[in-house]
Parts: sequence; structure tokens; C-alpha cells
Amino acid sequence: MKRIIQTLLLAAIPFTLAHAAGNPAAGKLLFQRCASCHAVGPYASGGYGPQLNGIVGRRAASTKDYKYSEAMKKSGLVWDEKTLKAYLRAPHDVVPGTSMRFWGIKDEQQVADLLSYLKTL
Repeated sequence: MKRIIQTLLLAAIPFTLAHAAGNPAAGKLLFQRCASCHAVGPYASGGYGPQLNGIVGRRAASTKDYKYSEAMKKSGLVWDEKTLKAYLRAPHDVVPGTSMRFWGIKDEQQVADLLSYLKTL
């Protein structure tokens, strides 16, 4: 019995590691939900939400073509991986008063996938 449990646990390790890694192709599909407000790509500009090209490593409220909320301007955030993960899970917890009309993503794999896609921009 012990050997069976060990075998099952060892078999689960690759799945667990892959599960946590994030899949940019899956993230691109998930981004379709975001695309009603956010643009990406060579012709992206601010609209209902800011464009997200180069979001990873960018200072919050730093693009010139979008009018950010006062809360976002005062946040002092830099969109690193940790901050983006938290914001994607619960935007209003990370920046109370943000104008983003989004409740967040609770599924950890979806957050990882979306972040993986955002890193490609």
C-alpha cells in the first residue's frame, strides 16, 4: 500500500508543476474577457481601460493615453508578477477605489495562464 501511495505522489509531481506554471496560449484565450476594455498589440491604445502592452514591470498609471483613477495614480505600484497575481485575483483589494469594473479571477490556474500571456506582451 505504501508503494502505491508513493507511486501516485511521484506521478502527480509533473502535473502539479505544469499546473502552476501558466500557459500563455490558454492565457490568450482568457484575455478575450479582458479585451472588451483593454487592448494589446502594435496598435493598442487606451480606451475603456488602459492598453496592456509591456504591463509586466511597468509602473501603475503610467501610460499617457488613459485617464486613471486617483486611487491607481496614488497606488505607487509596479506591475511585477506578485502584484499582478494579487490584482487579477481581487483588484479592489489591491487598489481600493480603482475604477476597474472586474471582480477578479479566483481560479489559480487561470491567473497563472493570464499572467503568462501578459508576460509575452
